[in-house]
Amino acid sequence: MPDFDLAALGWNAELAEQLEPGLVPGRVTAAHRAAYDVQTEHDLVRTRLPGRLLHENADVAVGDWVALGDGLIRTVLPRSSALVRNAAGRATVAQTLAANIDVAFIVSSLGPDLEPRRIERYLVTIWESGASPEIVLTKADRLEDPSLMVAEVEAVAPGVPVHVVSSVTGQGLDALRARIQPGTTAVLVGSSGVGKSTLVNRFVGHEQMAVKEVRADDDEGQHTTSHRELILLPGGGVVIDTPGIRELQLWDASEAGMSEAFSDVEELAGECRFNDCTHTSEPGCAVLAAVESGALSEERLQSWRKLQRELRAIAVRHDHLLRKEETRKWKLIGKEGKARARRR
Repeated sequence: MPDFDLAALGWNAELAEQLEPGLVPGRVTAAHRAAYDVQTEHDLVRTRLPGRLLHENADVAVGDWVALGDGLIRTVLPRSSALVRNAAGRATVAQTLAANIDVAFIVSSLGPDLEPRRIERYLVTIWESGASPEIVLTKADRLEDPSLMVAEVEAVAPGVPVHVVSSVTGQGLDALRARIQPGTTAVLVGSSGVGKSTLVNRFVGHEQMAVKEVRADDDEGQHTTSHRELILLPGGGVVIDTPGIRELQLWDASEAGMSEAFSDVEELAGECRFNDCTHTSEPGCAVLAAVESGALSEERLQSWRKLQRELRAIAVRHDHLLRKEETRKWKLIGKEGKARARRR
């Protein structure tokens, strides 16, 4: 009999159909420098990729379902969703923050560090991932009336649920916990010190995730770990805690995330007089008219333009990388053909 029911982590019949005979299924609960912790139905094992998958630069992330053979990860099962960013730095490299997630909580603290523009960037990334975004505003106990800040966030997140919580008073925590039902996988993303790990600790009922010693200006502490971790919550449901994200560069160059995150701007754009309106100076531009009337803020329009430019730049980089890969592949095929000819 199995010691652990993988259904508690989301295992289902659809995933089981993807599993090759003779391999053992498991879910990645933590990723380290060159190793992974994987929960199987019998044990939590520390494993790694074999040489072949390392050579192929196989992408394995916390939340992935994998198949094990002889103690190693032999394959990564198809994902239902993946939260991906361009890795920090100048290189164009994808970094998967979490896989197979249903809901992504954007966590930000109420106060002077609240950044609507940063929230917009998170929303684009999450809508692209295939997960559903929700916003969590922490440290509500610090403000007598956070309604203005909440309204500011709601204005940049049309249709997205916004939770106002306090880990000190317990405000909003039960309602937030109820969003992670059995079989649901959630991920917490946001900057350091906004209270992600403290929320996890409240959900599990003890200090699962370490936080730094409380400071006078930070009643929730700061996350001290540097790796992502998947945690099964009492009563069901799974949450993935992540270290603070300093820089969130977009990765996917499609328009799907932008259309969802900026649905208000996209709707206005559909009302412009000209189909090819650039929303800069054309007559009959509904977007500019909304800015002039105050229905749309100038800051939100500028943010939309900035992210559009970034997506176009990403598309160019991706095309360049694809051409380089195609060139490398054909050179390799040519070398192999010449080698076969010499052997004849």
